[in-house]
Amino acid sequence: MTTPGASFLAARTRSAPQGFGRPIPRKEDARLVTGRGRFSDDFTLPGQAHAHLVRSPHAHARILSIETAAALAVPGVLAVLTGRDAAADGLASIPHKPVPTNPNEFPLGGREGGRVRVTPHAPLASDIARFAGEAVAMVVAETAAAAADAAERVRVAYEPLRSVTATRDAGEAGAPVLWSELGSNLCVDSIAGDTRAADAAFAAAAHTVRLDTWVPRITGVPMEPRAALGAYDAATGRYTLYAGEDGAMFSR
Repeated sequence: MTTPGASFLAARTRSAPQGFGRPIPRKEDARLVTGRGRFSDDFTLPGQAHAHLVRSPHAHARILSIETAAALAVPGVLAVLTGRDAAADGLASIPHKPVPTNPNEFPLGGREGGRVRVTPHAPLASDIARFAGEAVAMVVAETAAAAADAAERVRVAYEPLRSVTATRDAGEAGAPVLWSELGSNLCVDSIAGDTRAADAAFAAAAHTVRLDTWVPRITGVPMEPRAALGAYDAATGRYTLYAGEDGAMFSR
């Protein structure tokens, strides 16, 4: 199963050994434009349940309470889980590796050997929601409709906290700090290259220009939203995950 976005990247990858600038005929378009593409929702397994996430409407807010009784009363609902349930089950934070591992890229690192701060990412927020849309509860039901209906009945009490919407503002003095234990919103302050050589080159230059540059938020955006289907085989003890990724599926 591939997505249009993944197919586009594959086409670009193929162009490298065949010569840049040469058009590479696409082979996957016909099935996609004729409705024969395979996506996560096209897979249905026996006994399949559906999950619907309850997300924070606030960019920054303290979670005071989560009431799930009304959601649990919806016919077909199997469970309503919160961040406290995830912690009680021993679920660890979702691992992230923001530092590039490509040997051709500059290895990020803090000044004077300081570490790159990677904040924890809990499966479900339990104390504070730190961005709009962060998942705070998950409803599991026999059908997608029942899960969505029950999710609307989950009542979350929030205490909105100060927030900023611009990256530059998050680094200013007095900005609200998302992780109080870190003391600031700065994740990494890194220098690339030879500082002394660069300073000497600027000192000897006839003209110099000073400017600030910003890397905007950018990512590959396939047409299919993020979705996954997991299945457990009790006979083998293996999990199979179907997901819209570069690979069709993998087992563990």
